[in-house]
Amino acid sequence: MASASQKHRQVHHLSRDAGDPHGWVESITGLTADQPATDLLNNGSTASKQKAQVADGVDAAEAGSSVVQAMSGLSLEEEHDMRVEHALEILKADVSNTGEALITIGGPGGWGPELLTEAELATILKRVEAVMGDAFADITVLRQRKVPSNSEAAESATADVVVRLRANPGAVSPAELRVAIIGNVDSGKSTMVGVLTRHILDDGRGFARSKVFKHGHEEATGRTSSIGQHNLCLDSKCNILNDQMFRSNSSAEYIARASKVVTLVDLAGHERYFKTTAYGLTGHMPDYACLIVGANAGIVGMCKEHMGVALALKVPVFFVVTKVDICPEHVLKHTLSTLQAILKKPGVKKKPFMVRNKDDVLTCARHMHTDSLAPVFLTSSVTGEGLELVRLFYNLLPQRHKWHDKVKEHAEFIIDETFGVPGVGTVIAGTVKRGVITTNANLMLGPDVGDGTFKLTAIKSIQYKRLPVTRVVAGQTAALALKKVKRNQVRKGMVLVDERAKPKASWEFDADIAILTHSTTIQPRYQAVIHCEIVRQAARVIAMDKERLRSGDRACVRFRFLQRPEYLTAGTRLVFREGKTKGIGMVVGTE
Repeated sequence: MASASQKHRQVHHLSRDAGDPHGWVESITGLTADQPATDLLNNGSTASKQKAQVADGVDAAEAGSSVVQAMSGLSLEEEHDMRVEHALEILKADVSNTGEALITIGGPGGWGPELLTEAELATILKRVEAVMGDAFADITVLRQRKVPSNSEAAESATADVVVRLRANPGAVSPAELRVAIIGNVDSGKSTMVGVLTRHILDDGRGFARSKVFKHGHEEATGRTSSIGQHNLCLDSKCNILNDQMFRSNSSAEYIARASKVVTLVDLAGHERYFKTTAYGLTGHMPDYACLIVGANAGIVGMCKEHMGVALALKVPVFFVVTKVDICPEHVLKHTLSTLQAILKKPGVKKKPFMVRNKDDVLTCARHMHTDSLAPVFLTSSVTGEGLELVRLFYNLLPQRHKWHDKVKEHAEFIIDETFGVPGVGTVIAGTVKRGVITTNANLMLGPDVGDGTFKLTAIKSIQYKRLPVTRVVAGQTAALALKKVKRNQVRKGMVLVDERAKPKASWEFDADIAILTHSTTIQPRYQAVIHCEIVRQAARVIAMDKERLRSGDRACVRFRFLQRPEYLTAGTRLVFREGKTKGIGMVVGTE
């Protein structure tokens, strides 16, 4: 008799049994607008959006008033020049902070002066190129067109331009963007990663995916079982540096020439490896998630589970529908209609946007940070259909986290992998969450495997994507060699923290949680597995502000870890699961 998991895998998306009432997506889409859990799911984006709007409004008002005062009494030509100079100052500051900027020159509400003629636009483009060239940046004009204006003038000439800093390994760290590749088993995730990073097409029989697999058993079965990181290297003129000679173990020469690096985090699709995939979505801190959907299989199985975890963690998701070359038209239509129906549910509230040309890519890249847009690409890794649009989208995607604000904070490095390298010693890999880490810096390592304390250690050397460097900054992944630390003294989930931050491990923490689905009620002494960034451990509920919790309820709960204390920070999102129970939350305090 077939097992439950085998039966689950055999269900086709056109079947009546395709929906699992206890799945992540069903749990989220089953929420109604008046349930408390829906507030927790949406409040993060709403609050941050309002703060950003207020801050932007204040900055814009202050800047606008100063410019208006300075321009009083000037001629039209002098006023035009002053607007351009003011806009250039702002652009230089933005590019130096984030490494790149996507601007629209001449459009309503865009960068610099509006209502431009073609001659005026050409003059401004030359001016921008000269000024940004002095600031060690290049400009790339993606599109020039005429758009209707709101005033009496008929049309205004506009240009969409990317400004990006040039590669300078010694002085400037390349901007890094992390995208988690998720989706159901056999949907083509590793194939898509291989096609993008090796600049090849697949043969339909596993050629592309064989280039990115880590282990022999993965190549034998065709299924990813581990977390793989693969780099898409971009230069300052928006060209992709990856070619057919690109190899992961020799990527340093490509990284040295790159101005921007897109790290594709290839995650496992099989349900057996779901905890590994959940760890990749939480611990690797992706800016975005790319959900790969097999056009012929549809949204079924682990595809829904992965989408639900990404939605619960508030990671913006875009969709790449693969295998459109072998999919019948009516099946493709059903797949797209199912996707649209899920995205419009109350707990999700995203607008599906079919990307068919370059203009659509520009629109999506510019508004992806709003978290309400869900771009959908139709592609084939065999014929190459739609891949150029996907490459351009990766090229233009902005960083979601404001890492330049965190560079000034005390250093913190989260460890997601450990190695013992002969001749080097203990090496840890992970992400710089805040601050700057340099060689020979002294940092606190913990919580210790034995007693949960933090112990001082020094950084022997640093590698960024296999390229030896002397410093890494917030937002970058890195490998650090530690002095006088044994391999058995470090584990996944530990952190390196600046001594001035006075780090402390916690057995207990308070969280604002929402129950997405649970068959009965949750009371004190309930246990679940917590996924909170790199922390993955079972915890017990020891107190809560309600007598009991049911599906859709929200409460403040105190958890206690069962095995060892962990280092947590307030404001971090978490998900927890136990059997068919699923919930989300946010850390509000530790003890």
